[in-house]
Amino acid sequence: MNDRRQHVIEKAHQLFIDRGFQATSIQDILDYSGISKGTFYNYFSSKNELLVAIFKALYHQMEQARNEILIGQDPTDIALFIKQIELQMESNKKNNLIDLYEEVIFSNDEDLKNFLKQGQLRMIHWVFERFTEIFGESKRPYLLDCSIMFLGILHHNMKYYTTAYGPTLSAHRVVRYSVERIVHIIEEVSNSGEQLIEPELLEALLPCGNKQKRLFIQELQKQIAHVKELFNSHSNRDKYMELLNFIQEEMIQSKQPRQFLIKSALESLMQDSTVNEKKEIMNLSELFTSHS
Repeated sequence: MNDRRQHVIEKAHQLFIDRGFQATSIQDILDYSGISKGTFYNYFSSKNELLVAIFKALYHQMEQARNEILIGQDPTDIALFIKQIELQMESNKKNNLIDLYEEVIFSNDEDLKNFLKQGQLRMIHWVFERFTEIFGESKRPYLLDCSIMFLGILHHNMKYYTTAYGPTLSAHRVVRYSVERIVHIIEEVSNSGEQLIEPELLEALLPCGNKQKRLFIQELQKQIAHVKELFNSHSNRDKYMELLNFIQEEMIQSKQPRQFLIKSALESLMQDSTVNEKKEIMNLSELFTSHS
């Protein structure tokens, strides 16, 4: 991502945390980030588009961290799911996302509200897929219903727990308690054989393409997280991380990924990386080629 654009995103996010989205003007953002109005509109068509960019950047960071928890681990281990949910709840609190969500929900901007609704669907889909990994394909017909129930239980428990005991407490107790409840619910619902919403309907509601594309994105994120782990102690770590972040952002967030730039980034990794890492880079390159 362009460094200056990222700078504006970070500064605007801080203003939105301190003052609120509605109370922050574009002029406030210009003054705080030290850019001109022309530069701002070169990156964003409006304050709303800037807010969407903030949400996307935060989700991207959180998703990477969430995926890294599973590297080299057994995805059926429910303790890892608890860690992933804890990470997301702590990220929401740190970045003041709940307050920003509420400002959008009560605004008159339908595009922003639709963006958040699609984000909620993506979260339901992620929980549904994780539940399938944890509880097995035999329970899959009932796991979309249970995913929706789990998120409702979790968010209401968190809301009233923090109201009662204060917002500074760790999310661990609430997450663990909510997960333990849903484990019993999943067992009861699957035994009953009663289904409220068919999982297949979720595919039609999700944004950004079909199931094949989402599977590609999941595999891309998994492979990039693995390569990052290999490069973590490398002398050129920062350079490699920047290239990998660019590849992931370009392939996932761009409507028309610039294939020549992605190819160039992959070639740079191949030329600079050690022999032991070339296999993983080749796997990443093959994934890109199969999708392009």
